[in-house]
Amino acid sequence: MNQVVYTYTRPDGRTVRVVEGDITAEEVDAIVNAANEQLAHGGGVAGAIVHKGGPEIREESRRWVKEHGPVPTGSAAVTGAGKLKARYVVHAVGPVWGAGNEEALLASAVRTALALADERGVKSISLPAISTGIFGFPKPLGVKVILGAVQRYLDERPRSSIGEVRLCNIDRGTTELFLAEVRRLEASGRSGRGDPRSFP
Repeated sequence: MNQVVYTYTRPDGRTVRVVEGDITAEEVDAIVNAANEQLAHGGGVAGAIVHKGGPEIREESRRWVKEHGPVPTGSAAVTGAGKLKARYVVHAVGPVWGAGNEEALLASAVRTALALADERGVKSISLPAISTGIFGFPKPLGVKVILGAVQRYLDERPRSSIGEVRLCNIDRGTTELFLAEVRRLEASGRSGRGDPRSFP
């Protein structure tokens, strides 16, 4: 069962939650897949999404690429979510570390994912630490970029349908990095009211 580790409420009333657990189990309108340009579902988050959601997600991903071409790094695409609890899977393509301009491309992938969710009236969305797995993006920097991109997106779009953003990761180390970064932002005065949960 997924555990909400920390919740903070922004001044506009929208919430950002740090979650430890399986993103495929998230009860949200949309989850974000850490995808590659071909939307291939091999291992990691992408593989888990197809394993839990069913082969229809893989088939829809293939059709999307066939019709539109590969998804550029820094962009995203949307498919259905198959048997998952979510309604949509937003496939965000972050950069491979060492390719150049990595921070800007990762931020762009997050913003594009949120914008595509917004277009569909999504109220809640859950994101993993995009690019910080096999793509090699250093986790501390990746967490900072992802959270910063979420904050900027919400700051710039007060009428966004998105009211809840969940930063969901299955491993304790990544969760702790997100927790520390959220608390840092809160201490800087950029966030709202913190609500800690137990995190043994």
